[in-house]
Amino acid sequence: MKAEILALLRESEDYISGQELCRRFGVSRSAVWKAVGQLKKEGYEIEAVQNRGYKLVKAEVYGENELRSRIHTVWAGAELHFYRITGSPNLLAKQAGEEDAPHGALFVADEQTAGRGRRGRSWQSPPGANIYFTILLRPGFAPDQASMLTLVMAHSVACAIHRLTGMESGIKWPNDVLLEGKKVCGILTEMSVEREYIHYVVCGVGINVAFQDFPEGIREHATSVEEVYGQTVSKGALLQYVMEAFERDYDAFVAAGDLTPLLESYNGMLVNRDRRVRVLDPKGEWEGTARGINAGGELLVEDIEGGLQNVFAGEVSVRGIYGYV
Repeated sequence: MKAEILALLRESEDYISGQELCRRFGVSRSAVWKAVGQLKKEGYEIEAVQNRGYKLVKAEVYGENELRSRIHTVWAGAELHFYRITGSPNLLAKQAGEEDAPHGALFVADEQTAGRGRRGRSWQSPPGANIYFTILLRPGFAPDQASMLTLVMAHSVACAIHRLTGMESGIKWPNDVLLEGKKVCGILTEMSVEREYIHYVVCGVGINVAFQDFPEGIREHATSVEEVYGQTVSKGALLQYVMEAFERDYDAFVAAGDLTPLLESYNGMLVNRDRRVRVLDPKGEWEGTARGINAGGELLVEDIEGGLQNVFAGEVSVRGIYGYV
């Protein structure tokens, strides 16, 4: 009930009477008073005025109740698990995947101590500054389609940042979201396969939100949403918008069987597009010009002879010739 009361208080510009809250939830005034008191202990500033009711003054305390009061998607995040600190949401999601956790179960941490990115790289995870989450998926498609989920999530995160701030995000294929040419989000997708059948997929995401002093070595290529935007943003609202965008994008992807519904939008965000890139293929490095992605999520790179080569993210890496992008 706390999350529902919080949602009502946030949506109202005026006071909501205790009687109205009692009527809505079918509980006593004492139960409402207790729930409001618990929200205050969590850090919410709620005014209580006799004969007027309750009004939310401090709008957000990032945590389970905040997220439950915001996320109202059909399946993406419908089951929510929030942790103040944990090793890795990806590990929690994989453990849940081995059990009975449903498609769309969401694991969120305020701080993670064992975060890692693609190819085993560590991920900076300071408390209170960023969004760390993993969503558990139980798709019905073939394993060779799972790699496209990273691209789906990157598109969803970029759309959510734009919705919240109005800023245009870029995507560095296949799994980085950028603002002003610097990384603001990384994505790691892993799956469990049994006999060519996907048991589950976990898609882990880290979004730099608050202004922060990045360690030397990544400072040149990393930024945060607030650093670029120039003002405070709501982590709860941003995660809400990511879930809403991902549910939409994922359902469209599954219905089409590929990335066709997202292709035009994704390519419009692709910072690699029409840039010189170096393809780090185990068979031998080569250079070309990125021309966008195809419906299968492969990067189309024009080689020096003018032919288009399909580059698959699971096999090679792509680097910019003149810098990060």
